[in-house]
Amino acid sequence: MSTITLKGNEIHTSGQLPAIGSTAPEFTLVKGDLSEAKLADFAGQKLILNIFPSVDTGTCATSVRTFNEKAAKLDNTKVLCISRDLPFAQGRFCGAEGIENVVMLSDFRDGAFGKSYNLDIIDGPLQGLHSRSIVVVDESGKVVYTEQVAETTEEPNYEQALAAL
Repeated sequence: MSTITLKGNEIHTSGQLPAIGSTAPEFTLVKGDLSEAKLADFAGQKLILNIFPSVDTGTCATSVRTFNEKAAKLDNTKVLCISRDLPFAQGRFCGAEGIENVVMLSDFRDGAFGKSYNLDIIDGPLQGLHSRSIVVVDESGKVVYTEQVAETTEEPNYEQALAAL
């Protein structure tokens, strides 16, 4: 279990993010057209997994906008924005915001991604959602950087995540 905060109040997650140097756990998530995306679909590419509670909150929306802007300049790199939001909500947000450079993926069906990456919030008002986290995966599928943001209302460290590429 990890301890983070929400507006200064202590909450907990289900565990520790994958270890640096470990193989990124496989996942199956849902795309906007309700088809599935697996980690294996991105083999040979660098990945930034931008994970957050809900795109309908200010900080989460900012992280998607920021990574969308930065992703346009990255070679052989995909930014996967992952939450438990329904794909319809993710699509509505991206359409309204002109988001085109990131891949929105949902863990709404079974929450298996959150469990395998140990980032489920297990108590407090956001229980059942994912904690704000970044996982960077290299072309060989190894985890090269992680960050679980200590205060849920704060943004991740974009520059450190990008430097890990």
